[in-house]
Amino acid sequence: MSKPVFVSYETSRLRRVLIHSPDSGLGKVVPSKAQDWLFEDIVHLDTIRKDEYDHYIKLLLYFLDIEKIKGKLADIDNPEGNRDFFKPGHPSYFQSDKVVELQSLLIDILHDDGIKSQLVASVCAMEACSFDLQQQLMELGPSDLAKLFFSGTWQKEGKEEMIFPPTPNFIFTRDIGIVINDHILLNKPMKEARKREALLAKYVFFHHPLFAGYQDKIIELKETEHHFLLPEEGEQPSVTLEGGDVMVVSPDHVLVGVSERTSREAAAQVVRLLFAENIVNKVTVVRIPNKRDYMHIDTVFTQLKRNVWVLLGEFSNKRIDETKADPINQALGAHGSGESDLEIIQFTNTPGLAPKYFKSLEDLLVDISVHDLKADSGDVKIILSGNDEFPFDAREQWTDSCNVLALKEGVVLAYDRNDKTNEAFVQAGFGLVDGRDLIRDLESGKTTVDAIQDTVILMPSAELSRARGGFHCMSMPLSRD
Repeated sequence: MSKPVFVSYETSRLRRVLIHSPDSGLGKVVPSKAQDWLFEDIVHLDTIRKDEYDHYIKLLLYFLDIEKIKGKLADIDNPEGNRDFFKPGHPSYFQSDKVVELQSLLIDILHDDGIKSQLVASVCAMEACSFDLQQQLMELGPSDLAKLFFSGTWQKEGKEEMIFPPTPNFIFTRDIGIVINDHILLNKPMKEARKREALLAKYVFFHHPLFAGYQDKIIELKETEHHFLLPEEGEQPSVTLEGGDVMVVSPDHVLVGVSERTSREAAAQVVRLLFAENIVNKVTVVRIPNKRDYMHIDTVFTQLKRNVWVLLGEFSNKRIDETKADPINQALGAHGSGESDLEIIQFTNTPGLAPKYFKSLEDLLVDISVHDLKADSGDVKIILSGNDEFPFDAREQWTDSCNVLALKEGVVLAYDRNDKTNEAFVQAGFGLVDGRDLIRDLESGKTTVDAIQDTVILMPSAELSRARGGFHCMSMPLSRD
């Protein structure tokens, strides 16, 4: 039986998940600001919604809350109809308490005038709004105000007006927080573009009834002492954390990445806090190269089953051994191979016990499967991005071949465009199924959620992949078995 908020594994049956559907702000990203807003390209909003993300919502509902979707597909997919089923705040919205839309939670708490006043003041201070604009925002209803907080736009005198930047990265709900057993670790973003996300998420977690009883189990990171007296950025240790750098691999073991977005100082603070509260007994800090290609640890590896992982080949034992065998690379310190930028240290909440070091990510993943998840060492499989073929390994990692979401043990969502990685899934014993076909089969009764085993569900991804995040990024699991 699952608990309302409880996650102890990466691959056990998903029961409740926090998502945010692409809002109109995603369609406001302009080329000149794309990189400031953490996008490599601009995406087509209607395609990303109707042809891609809506299928993700349907599958989540079939797996988590079938009563909200079963028997309704004909109406939902009617070409003459509209997308009201997918629109938070609309009377026809599916409004599930299992597939939880962040915008709906924000609407709920904005019915409280005290919270509304505080949040409007906080957002206006963050966005340097005028006092007059702040007063106008207070006149908006909860649904319109929540939409404005996400998209940065409102309707005024019959026209859409943009009054501050959108939050296009909010579709990646993994990054706003992570459930670790029965605690919630909130993020502390490095990039300015994500700071409004952190503020809105904090209000939701501290004030929404869904999280009632968990307020004393919310973990927030603090800045370094006297940070306000220290020099500007680049000269001081920063405390930044995003959820894509945290994985709960067992009830007693958490991975924390140090990456482009998560700092050493934040990782150290997480280790201390988790140990101080006795939340877990083991934390492994994984430092990966500080490169845009990687961003978070979940862009270079994720888990499909207790004994199966998908990994970027650059961090495999084979690649590291090949590099070490080359005397020139060895003499030059293996720069560019990935090894020189990789550091894996495992800490245990046992006084006097020295940290443990791993030479490669592959060694760590095998160790987790065998020692934490009790798999047989001979049965552990490491599937490599692009089937470890150049240049497909790097190309497909860029389009999130290593960023899959487990709906249950051995059943994961992945992008359809990563052909070579999908071949590797088949070679490892997984079946492939088109997500749109599976939706039709679930609706017709041809198959059931429980009948699906060892399957990679391939989802349409032409536009979603350009946003630089896969289904692992686009989900914050709130509850798993």
